[in-house]
Amino acid sequence: MADQHEAELGPEPQGPATAEDEEAQIEADLAALLRERDDALDVARRLQADFENYRKRVLREQTTLVERSTVGLVEALLPVLDSFELAVVNLDGSDVDLDKVRKGVELVFAEFLSVLEKNGLERIESQGVAFDPNEHEAVMQDGGDGEPVVGDVLRTGWKLKGRVLRPAMVKVVRSSEEGTEVGTE
Repeated sequence: MADQHEAELGPEPQGPATAEDEEAQIEADLAALLRERDDALDVARRLQADFENYRKRVLREQTTLVERSTVGLVEALLPVLDSFELAVVNLDGSDVDLDKVRKGVELVFAEFLSVLEKNGLERIESQGVAFDPNEHEAVMQDGGDGEPVVGDVLRTGWKLKGRVLRPAMVKVVRSSEEGTEVGTE
């Protein structure tokens, strides 16, 4: 009768895996996860080291570029320095001709300005133009109700390659309501 009972129920189901099998599977899974974690940490550390090396290389390259451009500007200014030195040496004589000194200083100034202009420096033209707070620093103002216009330039403003280095220090005047022309003092 027992055989008949087994036939009706079918073969006896396999019991759950043994505890040792489950433990071995868990340990294998844990070992696989630890390997994956170690691989991911290794990749992350390599990426971090690569990024740090890249950052240092870019910083070195930028420093080198700045040094090269500085050297270029200083080399371009050396003839101006020589001219100033020559002017100072010639001032030591007792028979100083002020007209010659003036002409020499003007020539050195022109040479100096030329070197700077070749390197991107440009004067902000201000006299008689409409006041622009991006290019002008108003330190004085005359009355009136018209549009503000630069009347006097007290200190020249400069741009380097289109970017304002120093705004022009100016006196602003306004035309009167009758529309009279703004003049400079």
